[in-house]
Amino acid sequence: MGVPSPTPLSSLLLLLMLGVRCYARQVHVPKGPLYRVAGTTVSISCNVSAYEGPSQQDFEWFMYRPEAPTTSLGIISTKDSQFSYAVFGPRVASGDLQVQRLKGDSVVFKIGRLQAQDSGFYECYTPSTDTQYLGNYSAKVELRDELQVSAAPPGPRGRQAAASPSRLTVHEGQELALGCLAQTKTKKHTHLSVSFGRAEPEAPVGRATLQEVVGLRSDMAVEAGAPYAERLAAGELRLSKEGTDRYRMVVGGAQAADSGTYHCTAAEWIQDPDGSWVQIAEKRAVLAHVDVQTLSSQLAVTVGPGEHRIGPGEPLELLCNVSGALPPPGRHAAYSVGWEMAPAGAPGPGRLVAQLDTEGVGSLGPGYEGRHIAMEKVASRTYRLRLEAARPGDAGTYRCLAKAYVRGSGTRLREAASARSRPLPVHVREEGVVLEAVAWLAGGTVYRGETASLLCNISVRGGPPGLRLAASWWVERPEEGELSSSPAQLVGGVGQDGVAELGVRPGGGPVSVELVGPRSHRLRLHSLGPKDEGVYHCAPSAWVQHADYSWYQAGSARSGPVTVYPYTHALDTLFVPLLVGTGVALVTGASVLATITCCFMKRLRKR
Repeated sequence: MGVPSPTPLSSLLLLLMLGVRCYARQVHVPKGPLYRVAGTTVSISCNVSAYEGPSQQDFEWFMYRPEAPTTSLGIISTKDSQFSYAVFGPRVASGDLQVQRLKGDSVVFKIGRLQAQDSGFYECYTPSTDTQYLGNYSAKVELRDELQVSAAPPGPRGRQAAASPSRLTVHEGQELALGCLAQTKTKKHTHLSVSFGRAEPEAPVGRATLQEVVGLRSDMAVEAGAPYAERLAAGELRLSKEGTDRYRMVVGGAQAADSGTYHCTAAEWIQDPDGSWVQIAEKRAVLAHVDVQTLSSQLAVTVGPGEHRIGPGEPLELLCNVSGALPPPGRHAAYSVGWEMAPAGAPGPGRLVAQLDTEGVGSLGPGYEGRHIAMEKVASRTYRLRLEAARPGDAGTYRCLAKAYVRGSGTRLREAASARSRPLPVHVREEGVVLEAVAWLAGGTVYRGETASLLCNISVRGGPPGLRLAASWWVERPEEGELSSSPAQLVGGVGQDGVAELGVRPGGGPVSVELVGPRSHRLRLHSLGPKDEGVYHCAPSAWVQHADYSWYQAGSARSGPVTVYPYTHALDTLFVPLLVGTGVALVTGASVLATITCCFMKRLRKR
């Protein structure tokens, strides 16, 4: 009959009878998972019991990240100062990761400031000091970062560089759109508030340097930081929630001051029993480094071809090219282009010749109305000015002026930049017309009531075929024996087209102007009066008509002065004294007769 094998219970009883003690090491950590938020302090306790050996036990801490759940990473040890893996070495050295001994068999592991990559499983391990390997020598607990904040795909609108963190280049006037992903897995009833902020380029990020742009409060109200309140009210700044965890900020009409580093800050709020909301966590993520490219730094204007030399009547054509990294005209930007001209040697940019406004509508500058001038866009950024028939007065320095506008709220345009081209000289050959005029009063002397005839003979040297002449008559009135300081007054004239033009005669009577010869003009003042007295002169001008039927003045001259003084006839000078003498005699006779009658009547009463 065989001997029965001992059972586990009988073996244990045998050991106890023989005085042998039984140990089974146990390592304890808090029950997980532990929910914490980045930026906060975390403490995880660990103690060991039922162990053999000295009362002061050693502890080693390991981490298992979610992306590699089977790979242990050594964090810190109470036994070996060189225990830490390289990824944790700097944080251990700085004290951000540390282990503190509470008792010989109890410690606490501390994370000074929780980081996003700290989520995972943490293992507390105790090296064996037992004679037998019994029980468990380690325990694990999961640590979760429940509040997650990051840039939400798709990325912000703009031209994104390949470098990390993301860098965005946005044209002035365009929209800047940034997205933020904020979510929490906390099982308690909490609310999230999300805020978009901006820090100056290269400035350290903190509460003191971070300027809030716009935020969604825990009560779902949208509020903007003080510098952005006006833009929020005008509709240029918008914040919206898309889905359950995506937030989108749009800044319309980007400005140079919008450059900087943008962050998204999410805060978690919980409601206390008294109904008030208390912030329990906050987390911030960098969204992008934004560079707003101003139009003034990009707008450039070039002109061509080079210096122009043309003859009168020939077409003048100038090209203007607008260049630079500019947004296309449309919803966010608009452009106007014009040409200015200054006479040679004159300071300043000169006067406007023609321009195309932001709507593409052309207009001519003052003094160019009625001429055949075209301003048109011939390519994407090329503009052409064409004068069908140049005149000597068109000679000077030309510049192309381009202006860039950005569109604010609604359809309002704001001028953001302007640029002028280099000066482009234009020379128009003179016609070489020389005029001379001689004027005189026919008869030399004229009396009141008669017709005064003034003649003007014109001589011409040079000029093209088809040259036409015009002549006008002007008068300067005397005041207290001297000529008036006011400008001369037009009396009348005949234009280059043969049409008479009448001005204002000083005496107010009838005036006639006529061409009495190929180069001879006459002015007649009918029924001359005292108010017609003055100094008259003849002003001839030479005119050329181009193929576009426009006229331009090729020369001018002024005759010498002709004095017109209306004399009084001799009989008129005698008639006036006669009337005066007769009047005096009548008055004297009446006086004598009245005296005699008075004396006679007195004597008759005495009798």
